[in-house]
Amino acid sequence: MKPTTRRGFLGGAASLLAAPAILTSTRAYADVPTLKVGHVSPKSGPLAGFAEADDYILQAITGKFGAGIENNGKSWAVEIVSRDSQSNPNRAAEVASELILSEEVDILVAASTPDTVNPVSDQAEINGVPCITTDCPWQPYFFGRGGKPDTGFENTYHFFWGLEDVIAAFLDLWGKAGVARTVGGLFPNDADGNAWGDAELGLPKPLAAAGYSLVDPGRYQPMNNDFSAQIAAFKAAGCEIVTGNMIPPDFGTFWSQAAQQGFTPKVVTIGKALLFPSVIEGLGDRGPGLSSEVWWSPHHPFSSSLTGASSKDLAEGYTAATGRPWTQPIGFKHALFEVVANVVSRAEDLEDPAAIVAAIAATDMQTIVGPVNWSKGPVKNVTKTPLVAGQWQKDAAGLDLKIVANASAPEIGLTGELALL
Repeated sequence: MKPTTRRGFLGGAASLLAAPAILTSTRAYADVPTLKVGHVSPKSGPLAGFAEADDYILQAITGKFGAGIENNGKSWAVEIVSRDSQSNPNRAAEVASELILSEEVDILVAASTPDTVNPVSDQAEINGVPCITTDCPWQPYFFGRGGKPDTGFENTYHFFWGLEDVIAAFLDLWGKAGVARTVGGLFPNDADGNAWGDAELGLPKPLAAAGYSLVDPGRYQPMNNDFSAQIAAFKAAGCEIVTGNMIPPDFGTFWSQAAQQGFTPKVVTIGKALLFPSVIEGLGDRGPGLSSEVWWSPHHPFSSSLTGASSKDLAEGYTAATGRPWTQPIGFKHALFEVVANVVSRAEDLEDPAAIVAAIAATDMQTIVGPVNWSKGPVKNVTKTPLVAGQWQKDAAGLDLKIVANASAPEIGLTGELALL
C-alpha cells in the first residue's frame, strides 16, 4: 500500500469538511500534473544584494521549465512560487510556513545567508518537505540549526563552501601580501558572525596555526553605527589586515570611520559585504583594493546542466538584460534550479516526499557552480563547492573582481595579482 503523502493527507482532511472540493484536485485529474516549488530569498532589506538577480533567474528558469520536466515517462509542469524573506529570519520562517501549508509546495528552495536559509530549512524539516538551499557557509547552516554530524537532518540539504574553505582562500591571499600577520576581526552577533568568530569552529584556531594573531574585540550588533572601539583595538595591536563577515551597511560605516580615525590597514578581506559591485561603487575611491571570497564568476570553468550556458554566458546574459554588472549569487541561484530539475527528473514518485528526498540525497551532477554530490559530505546533508579569493581592481573596462588566489581550486584560473591598499 502506497504511503499517505503530505498533500494527500491535506486533501483527505479537507474532504471531510467539503466533499465537492475533491473534484477540483488538479493533481489527481489534470492531464499534465503540476509540481510546486517554493522559493524564499531576501528581495528587500539589508541583504537584498543577494537577491538582485532573482527576477532574471526566475524568468529564465520559468521559461525553461515551461516545456515540463519528464519523470518516469510523464511530463510534469513545474510552478515556482517565490516569496521575500525581507532579510528577516522571522519573516523567512513565516513565508516558508505559508508556502508549505497554504501553497502546498512539493519542494522548498532558499538562498542567501543563514538569516533566510536556516529558518526556511527548519520549517521544511518540521513539516516533512524536501528542501534544497545554498549561499550560506555550511557550518552556520548545519551547526546553527543544531545539526549533529552522525545523524544530520531528514529532509533538508545544502550545497556551498565552508569556513575551512574561506579561511584557506583568505590565508592564500594574505600570504601573497607580505604584511604583518596581525589580523583585526569584525564579527557581528548573528549566525554568520558567531560561526566565523567561534573559538573552536571559526577563524581563531586556523589563523593561529598559520602564524597569524587575531584581534577580536567581541561581537557587535548588526546595523551598528559606531566602530570606534574596534578601530582603537586594531590600531593598538598594529593590525595590517582586517577580516570578518559583515552586511554592506555595517562595512560602509566601519570603513568610513576607519578613514576618519586614521586607521589604514594594508589588506581588507571581508566576507558577505564586499561581494557586490554596487557596494564597491558606493564606497567611491575607497572601494578598489578591497578583497573577498569568490564563490562564482564569469571566469569559472563550469556550465549549466539545464541550458549548456557557460559561466561567462550567464554573466553576460544578465548584464545584457539588465544593464547591471554580474554578481556572485547569479551562479548559485541558477544552480539551485539545476538541482531541482535533476531531482524532479530522477525521483521515483513525485507525489511521495520521501522519494523526492531520496533523489536529492542521491544527486551526483555538474552545475554552473561546480559538482553537487551529497554522498561526499563533509557531513550528512551538506556538499561543498569550490572557493577562491579576489580583489576589486580598476582596469580599462572599469571595476572588476579579479581572482588573485586559487590554491584550493586551481581549476579556477587567476585573473589578476594582489595589490596592497
